Amino acid sequence: MSALEQNALLAAFVASTIGLVTVLHLLARAIGRSQDEPAKDVPFEGGTLQPKPVWVRYHFRYYALALLFLAFDMEMAFMYPWAVVYRELGLVALLDMGVFLAILFLGILYGWSERGIGRQ
Repeated sequence: MSALEQNALLAAFVASTIGLVTVLHLLARAIGRSQDEPAKDVPFEGGTLQPKPVWVRYHFRYYALALLFLAFDMEMAFMYPWAVVYRELGLVALLDMGVFLAILFLGILYGWSERGIGRQ
């Protein structure tokens, strides 16, 4: 398959996806008319209105935990494809993954220093 055919196939997929989303959106708007209600946009939890404001500040520890979650999430996202091509690339792939894991380990150390994990 040539590069031109691949690009044409990609463009067809993108166009058909956009067309499908547009048709489904128009169909949903035509079938399900919404009714305006005064309390429709008010956030609630458990059927009661919140006495506190909706926008509250979170403790910084949660941001460190979020960074650690993203670090491990990225590790897993890149570890599976790496394991598939490891035999083909050999030592170069091993060194690349070593550098990647070292950077993630620095992220873990940062999270630990910010009291994101372990001792609270």
